[in-house]
Amino acid sequence: MAEEIAGSLSRRERQIMDVIFRAREATAVDVMRQIPDPPSYSAVRAMLRILEHKGHLKHRAERGKYIYSAARPRGPAARSALQRVVRTFFDNSAAKALAALLDVSDTNLSERELSELSELVEKARKRGGKS
Repeated sequence: MAEEIAGSLSRRERQIMDVIFRAREATAVDVMRQIPDPPSYSAVRAMLRILEHKGHLKHRAERGKYIYSAARPRGPAARSALQRVVRTFFDNSAAKALAALLDVSDTNLSERELSELSELVEKARKRGGKS
């Protein structure tokens, strides 16, 4: 279902959802300030309403402003986005994606992070390499 949701968003809608996920909640003005080459205020409001109608956002009114937040948890959306990236840029190979991620990482991994990765690899081996 998460893949279906992600596939139903336009580039601009994904940009808006990225803002909402990062900020946890935002007004139309907040969204405008954080997306590249933003459209008009009324266009952003219209897109927020569309995303709400599609079930991706919810809002509450506060001091005359609508404050939008994600209607669904971030985890499924993140997995869906990652699946798209792995499929599109890494030939659907998790190993290639992980190698690229480790190559571009700005920081060295801690012993704890390396242990976590090792545990995940071991779990994958036990599953026979299946997701």
